Amino acid sequence: MTKWVLPAIIFLSANSLYAQQPGPLTVEKIMRDPKWIGTSPDNIFWGTDNQTVYFSWNPDQQLSDSLYAAGIKNHAPVKTTAADRGLIAARARGSYNTDKTLLTYSYQGDVYLMEVKSGKTIRITQTTASETNPVFSFGGQQVVYTQNQDLFAWNRSTGLTTQLTNFTTGDKPPAEKSDLEKGNDQEKYLKAQQLELLAVIRDKKAKKDAATAFAKQNDTKPLRKLYLGDKKLDGAQISPDGRYVTYQVYKEAGGKNTIVPEFVTASGFTTDIHSRDKVGGPQAAVDCYLYDREKDTVLPIVVTDLPGIKDLPDYSKDYPGRDSAKVRGVLVNAPQWSDKGTHLITDIRSLDNKDRWIVLIDPATGKVKSLNRQRDEAWIGGPGISGWQINTSLGWTDENTCWYQSEATGYSHLYTTQVVTGQTEQLTKGNYEVQDVYLSNDKKHFYISTNEVHPGEKQFYRIGVNGGKAERITTMEGANEVSISPDEKWIAYRYSYSTKPWELYLQPNSPGSKPVQVTNMAQSAEFKSYPWRDPQVITFTARDNQPVYARLYTPDPAKKNGAAVIFVHGAGYLQNAHKWWSNYFREYMFHNLLTDKGYTVLDVDYRGSAGYGRNWRTGIYRYMGGKDLDDEVDAAKYLAEKLQVDASRIGIYGGSYGGFMTLMAMFTKPGVFAAGAALRSVTDWAHYNHGYTSNILNEPFTDSIAYRRSSPIYFAGGLKGKLLMCHGMVDTNVHFQDIVRLSQRLIELGKDNWELAVYPVEDHGFTTPSSWTDEYKRILHLFDNTLLK
Repeated sequence: MTKWVLPAIIFLSANSLYAQQPGPLTVEKIMRDPKWIGTSPDNIFWGTDNQTVYFSWNPDQQLSDSLYAAGIKNHAPVKTTAADRGLIAARARGSYNTDKTLLTYSYQGDVYLMEVKSGKTIRITQTTASETNPVFSFGGQQVVYTQNQDLFAWNRSTGLTTQLTNFTTGDKPPAEKSDLEKGNDQEKYLKAQQLELLAVIRDKKAKKDAATAFAKQNDTKPLRKLYLGDKKLDGAQISPDGRYVTYQVYKEAGGKNTIVPEFVTASGFTTDIHSRDKVGGPQAAVDCYLYDREKDTVLPIVVTDLPGIKDLPDYSKDYPGRDSAKVRGVLVNAPQWSDKGTHLITDIRSLDNKDRWIVLIDPATGKVKSLNRQRDEAWIGGPGISGWQINTSLGWTDENTCWYQSEATGYSHLYTTQVVTGQTEQLTKGNYEVQDVYLSNDKKHFYISTNEVHPGEKQFYRIGVNGGKAERITTMEGANEVSISPDEKWIAYRYSYSTKPWELYLQPNSPGSKPVQVTNMAQSAEFKSYPWRDPQVITFTARDNQPVYARLYTPDPAKKNGAAVIFVHGAGYLQNAHKWWSNYFREYMFHNLLTDKGYTVLDVDYRGSAGYGRNWRTGIYRYMGGKDLDDEVDAAKYLAEKLQVDASRIGIYGGSYGGFMTLMAMFTKPGVFAAGAALRSVTDWAHYNHGYTSNILNEPFTDSIAYRRSSPIYFAGGLKGKLLMCHGMVDTNVHFQDIVRLSQRLIELGKDNWELAVYPVEDHGFTTPSSWTDEYKRILHLFDNTLLK
């Protein structure tokens, strides 16, 4: 094999793109502005009339998307006027009363009340301040909204506006002393002596005290000040009966952030971008309080008695002699009241990511009662379960029964608990995930999206609140992202298949109903002219006998060249071996190009990927580049043994987590991959963010073993084969510093079979077609010149 010597750094030049030309796929064609494909509808929501669905769309290839509307009777999309869009969006974000006859919303900083049937609107506020987040409370008779940081209530019957809270920065001042308490010991003695000896002094004091008492009796009681100290307010909300206010306060952590220099600027001077901190840095402290307006008391939510709150994680056994068990820090999420305000529940997560509690809060004491504890020695997560970038699914089916999701069976499913008796029921069961949940207006049904049909599909169902057989409402193979009309009679949804970008459909919200396609211009004529492959979603068996799902692209037998490329998708919590239009649409087209040239391409959902349950999700715990990389190595073995690929001519590439995996493959699996392209790669997990990384690897100073075995920079000496690295210089997610440190490490190790291409204007996700084009031309050049020889 010839020695490959490449320069350590290659700066990107601004190459112009080739003009559109008919003929075979090229990198230049694929990496143009995505508008050449056509545009898909997005951000779907319903109007208050239950007849109109709105969505963002750009069929005319303007500079940006516009808001379009379509009706259940007239399906033809119509562009809304610019003057109407703000009000439409404001009403869509509004809050309904219990029977959905009234809607309150904030528009341009003021609050409005609308009768849904007639459209009649009352303006509640007209101030220079900004009023936001209006909701119904006090049994639906008052509208409560936020002005600055305080809550105000507008009474529908009287028109009276009342301030409900008085949040105040700083600490509560000490209580004012009486005259007898003021002064030093000598002065206090003399005052007491005067009162004891002289009647005239006693009479004056008695008259003064009586006047003060009379004044207080006839004065309006001042609104209690809720002191925040040196913390900031977050999430103040009123109970349905108007009695209680729950709120959270937090103090910013004050950790050190990374500075990302921006070199290409309009001014000609370098500017600094203040980016995120690194994993293990100080985290914001959050406390939750309950203000009883009737009793004028404030209580903290007490979490110190939660079951297992002092439990040590199993990994602590690897570090004998560490501190003994202590109360762990927790994050208390926003509490949820039952409809009448009888009960209050919330979702609490331990800061070490090992526990989640669904708790009942006693408003009289602030103490909590655990209704459900979820413990995971890896990390708590999964669809609908509070965690990094995942919203919590939590609510009430009736005044005494709450619902939530749990991975207790190994898959995220739907549960209910009766909060008085503690009786718990599992409503959905099986080796599939419940990915979205919506409770019907009458609280008789759940609408759920699951991948029960296939891990690579998303279908929409209705199931009773007591469980039973779910009724399937969507039927087309692929993915369906559903939005339900306010009256629940209709659904609007984005649908796509592997080869078909997203389109908008309307359908009655009932099983067996026929969908109607609303948009039909997502694909341009040029895009349609190419016969895009429908990749097979296959499984192969990993070394531990687990089935691994993957997308397979196979070339025509006459063109097959014996080489193969494995693509590694990014992470966070992501899936790509599915049956819908991929977020990696550029890579999808690039894989078609590779297949045209005779390559076999495999796109693997390795351990840690979304869609396959708890065990798959946590398979990377404490060892990134362990089982997940084994899956890629086993994929290479599958290509060689089952698909007649030359085992010595397999390449690997990916971005972000996929770039990290590529580095680990090239550094720790010598001979398996002849070439690798690592894009925007994490090279040392101690330099990535806290929310994502601490889930999987704990913290660098508490679990150094996990970080050392998971970080490519420690294994750079094992580099075999040819390596291309590409990175944006203004990457605020995986910092450019990551690749610079690894480059220096490779230089010091004397490695010469690598190159680094840097992109001066790009963040983590590239936006400039010239950058995309340059990057993928280099990747193609790498594979063609390494794997085809």
